[in-house]
Amino acid sequence: MTQAQETVFEQDTVDKARAIMARYPQARSALLPMLHLVQSVEGYVSQAGIRFCAGQLDLTEAEVSAVATFYTMYKRRPCGEHLVSVCTNTLCAALGGDAIYAKLKDHLKVGHEETAGEPGTPGSITLEHAECLAACDLGPVLQVNYEFYDNQTPDTALELVKALQNGEKPAPTRGAPLTDFKQAELQLAGFFEGRDADLDGPSAAAETLRGARLAQEKGWDAPAMPENAEFPPIPEKK
Repeated sequence: MTQAQETVFEQDTVDKARAIMARYPQARSALLPMLHLVQSVEGYVSQAGIRFCAGQLDLTEAEVSAVATFYTMYKRRPCGEHLVSVCTNTLCAALGGDAIYAKLKDHLKVGHEETAGEPGTPGSITLEHAECLAACDLGPVLQVNYEFYDNQTPDTALELVKALQNGEKPAPTRGAPLTDFKQAELQLAGFFEGRDADLDGPSAAAETLRGARLAQEKGWDAPAMPENAEFPPIPEKK
């Protein structure tokens, strides 16, 4: 372990890395959550973070870099206290997502994956446009540290961002109470650090459940599986 790693990644992080590895039959399968762990410490995936993961998992730095640069949730530059992700995919864009992104971009004076304010300091914001946040029934949507804010407009999104800059943490539409980017990354790595109650937050909106409730009201059921249904055999592992 290098001196830089010793400075950034203390024993607590090493212990958490080993706990992640213990979850998997093969240690290298722990790479994705371990990269989230790195981000929970640094606020992004630095070269030191790549070396840390490579050393823990007996991988090359090239192998770790290939994963870290493939997935957009791993950031290669330091993030702000809050990561604001605006959905600009087709439906959200048509409903106003592009206008929301433009309004926030103009207010923050930053572009995609750029940060307003000193990264990691209170009130700093990293802005990004996201291809899809899987909430088309509630569009346009945005996320703050991966928590949902549904049915947004340019004005409500701007109010939200201004509140974040002022140190406030408005409640998400669904999900856990809002925290900061590093704490969210720690949770994505599988460590809740006394925040287990976050799992009790509402996870579905009325729009999402409308189909199921309509079926219940009308007594609709899915067809039963035929008793003599045949399925192809599952291939044996070699």
